[in-house]
Order: sequence, then C-alpha cells, then structure tokens
Amino acid sequence: MGIDVGGFTPLEETALLTLYARALDSRSRQPILGDTRAAEVVAGIDYDFAGLGVVTSVVCQEALRTKMLDDRVRAFTADHPDAVVVDLGAGLDDGMSRVRPPASIDWYSIDFPAVIAVRDAVLPPNARAHSVAATLADGRWPDTIPSQRPALLIANGLLAFLSEAEITSLLKRMTGHFQSGELAFNDYGRIGWASRIAVRIAPQRMFNAVASQWSGYPGFKDAHQPERWDQQLKLVEETSLAHAPEVELFPTWLRLATRISGRIPSMARKARILRYSFQGRS
Repeated sequence: MGIDVGGFTPLEETALLTLYARALDSRSRQPILGDTRAAEVVAGIDYDFAGLGVVTSVVCQEALRTKMLDDRVRAFTADHPDAVVVDLGAGLDDGMSRVRPPASIDWYSIDFPAVIAVRDAVLPPNARAHSVAATLADGRWPDTIPSQRPALLIANGLLAFLSEAEITSLLKRMTGHFQSGELAFNDYGRIGWASRIAVRIAPQRMFNAVASQWSGYPGFKDAHQPERWDQQLKLVEETSLAHAPEVELFPTWLRLATRISGRIPSMARKARILRYSFQGRS
C-alpha cells in the first residue's frame, strides 16, 4: 500500500494532477522534462491517478512549462550562487533534483501542511531543501527564509487558483521581504467565459477538478499588469510555450496545432512564461 492521500481537499488534490502529468511525460518515448522522480512518487501514493484522465496536451504542456521554469532557475542560480529559490505552491515537485543548482543554494518549497506532509514522506531528504507548511495567505511564513540573499520566486500552475487580491498581496509580501531577486511563473493570459465552460463540461475528471478550484479571476493580457500591482516588479521576459524548440517533441497533431496557435498573439498568450526582476522595499 502506498501513502494515503484520501484526506486531501480538492485544491490540494491538484498537486497530484501535475505530478501525474510529469510522470506520464517521463514514460514517453521522447520525454520533454524526463522527471523520473515523478514516476517514482506516483508509484508510492495510493490514488487513482489513471482515473484523472490526464490528456496528452496537458502532459506536454506541464512538462514543457516546468522545463522552461527549470531553465530559468538554472540561469539565475548560476549567476547568483548565494541565492535562495522559493517554490510557491510546490506540490510534490522535486525541482531541486532536476535543476541541480550549486551546492550553496537553499531551496524552499511552500504548500499546505497536508501536501508538505506527503512531500516529506515521498521525497528523499536534502540538507539544502526546506519544506514550509503554510498557506500563502499566512504572512508569517516568509520569516523562515533569509531575506538578504538574492531570491528566485517560482510559481508553476499557481496563480489561476488565486484571486486578484490574493495575487497582489502575495507579490507585495514577497518584494517587501526579499532584498532583490526575480519572479518567474507560468500564465494563461486572459481566460474567457468560453474556455471556462469548455473545461467544466469536459468529460475528464482532471478538468472538472481544476475548474472547481479556479478563483474566478480571469487573468490578464498585458504582461505589464503585475507591474501595476507592485511597482517593485519590472518585466524582463515574456515567452510563449508555443515558440519553444521543445514543441518539436510533441505528437504530430499537437505540434502542428501549437505552432499554428503560436502565430496568433491571443492564442500564444494562453501558455506563457513571465519573468520579473525586483528590488525589495527593505
């Protein structure tokens, strides 16, 4: 018997969805991310992963956006070997083992206490990897992380589950705590009503699970919007997944559809990586 996650709330359960998508990618003939640890973790958890109905497009997009964020972590930690990496809503992702940053880097994974408990049970210990069991709305958890070292804040699949007020509060708390650094996250552009309805009526359980937890915030088109939420942030990169070279590893039908969507700005924004630099207030 694997670890029981039957007590997870629907929101906590979304961590299992992304975990399984990474595991499926690692088992493919041409993996994009190649996260074999994800497959090992799936094998150690008692849960009906197959019942989620994770589709090929989600597997490819999750693997690619994670790889793109990993690449940015590698670049930042190479330039700042004294940095801290803060994974907001880390779930069961062992990004540190994939990235293999300099030995001087400290990596902090933030998530709900129930998720962190499972995370600590299924992932091997690392003296430089730190689990922080807290809700992101709790203003006290940043105090556990050094504020004077350069910080890279990453968020993979998180912001769609937060309201605009929650996002704004989180950003200001981060730039208020850390002296300097960067923020990198995946973004879906502005999510219209048609997309929300399509997700809700899709037959796969994974879509229903995600739709039920969406915050209701429709997102934004203009990548400069977070700068208006927090003037400490400065946009330094906006990159669409549709333009990444790894799209060549997608199945033929998905590769063609992705390349076509990449030619349409509104479609290209539906899957993008955004990166901001900041100088904190402290």
